[in-house]
Amino acid sequence: MTTRKQTTKDAIDKNLDDLERYFKERIGLGTSFDIGNRKIVVLKKQVQLYYVNGLVESLIITNIIKELVNLNDHEKPTHKIYELIENRIIHESVEKVKTKDEMVDQVLSGLVAIVVEGEQEAFIIDVRSYPGRQPEEPDTEKVIRGSRDGFVENIVMNTALTRRRIRDERLRFEILKVGERSKTDVAIGYIKGIANPDLIETIRKEISSIDIDGITMADKTIEEYLMKQGYNPYPLVRYTERADVGAIHLLEGHVLIYIDTSPSVMITPATLFHHVQHAEEYRQSPAVGTFVRWTRFLGILASIFLLPLWFLFAMEPSMLPDKLAFIGPNEQSDIPLIIQLLIADLGVEFLRIAAIHTPTPLATAMGLIAAVLIGQIAVDVGLFQSEVILYVAIAAVGTFSTPSYELSVANKIIRMTLLIFVAIFKAPGFIIGTTIYIIFLAQLRPLNAPYLWPLLPFNPAALVHILVRRAVPGALLRPSIVHPRDRFRQPPKS
Repeated sequence: MTTRKQTTKDAIDKNLDDLERYFKERIGLGTSFDIGNRKIVVLKKQVQLYYVNGLVESLIITNIIKELVNLNDHEKPTHKIYELIENRIIHESVEKVKTKDEMVDQVLSGLVAIVVEGEQEAFIIDVRSYPGRQPEEPDTEKVIRGSRDGFVENIVMNTALTRRRIRDERLRFEILKVGERSKTDVAIGYIKGIANPDLIETIRKEISSIDIDGITMADKTIEEYLMKQGYNPYPLVRYTERADVGAIHLLEGHVLIYIDTSPSVMITPATLFHHVQHAEEYRQSPAVGTFVRWTRFLGILASIFLLPLWFLFAMEPSMLPDKLAFIGPNEQSDIPLIIQLLIADLGVEFLRIAAIHTPTPLATAMGLIAAVLIGQIAVDVGLFQSEVILYVAIAAVGTFSTPSYELSVANKIIRMTLLIFVAIFKAPGFIIGTTIYIIFLAQLRPLNAPYLWPLLPFNPAALVHILVRRAVPGALLRPSIVHPRDRFRQPPKS
């Protein structure tokens, strides 16, 4: 009985004046200048269109209105006017809704609603034309060779970029709305028959259960609800702005999450090694790709362990063999070495943040001033020792060579933590800190996927695939971490 009353209350009014009054009270029709309402008469029946200026394609609306008005000149009045209008709506995407709440949601999403006097259904026409930029190469994932298109802030364009690369009839994009007030479109992308149904259901359930007024921060808000990350600095999903990277992960069996207004697509599940891959490795030959990958791994390891190790050897010179006795500061300073390292490391972070907030034409000049003047003057006045600047710079370069921005910042936090451990406990501090770090990573299981796979649990075949860039004809199996329904990328040879 309660459901029936609610349905009657929410049903679209047959009297269009009542419906117009509802729109005035509900979404500010007549108050908000961008809420549009066009009234026309078709065969002695009132017809109204509701839309939001700036989110719709005006030319299409004009053509639809022209087609409906022309009915007055070519048709006779009939009681089947509703069916007649339905057949004259010149658009490929038309659906019907029966409640005012659905109608309001669709209008605020950028669609056009057409209602006919005496009917309790509304036609919803998808004529969205969101403001935004055209696809271009992402700044954080540039390649020397390869496509120059990337995801943008329009979810429809992002799914289209993916479909352009995967023309499989089993590719699915399930649309959900998140946010009581923002009603943001969120799409779950996967290939049916490859992706794990349990993973899809888990993601669908978690996203559907999000109860918040709005997700204006888009992907990051969804990630925090989905992964329940807390204060863990390490990224539990991988972000990409490249359509080709998203497509290859779909073919591997991953599930992608597209959020309207965000140019970044979330790849789930993701392990630590997903964050250290880059598209450039696959745009080169396997030998060159492997060399680039190993160089990147070396840079990432240097960004974490180089400074703590150098600081440890500087504090305990007896641990070094005679041939490496030159490692460590040659001069004494009144400022403790740990303070120098922390200040210098934070200084690099200051410069990175400043570069983000500095207009592009000034960023280069600022970098030159920081690198040449500040560093040299700091050494000359005795604030830093020259070796400190050297090793901090090497660690910073390793940080910038990390493909994932989120991973690079997390590694910086771990590096500074290890420095503090070494300062307090020396060699045992480095060992204890490194052990805690590895255990911390090993216990992470984002969406039930071991974070250090294939290292822990050990999978030798998959680990070789991580360390060596395999040729595409030799990569026959999809990664087992996603539990694909179809394990074979290519049919096995008989």
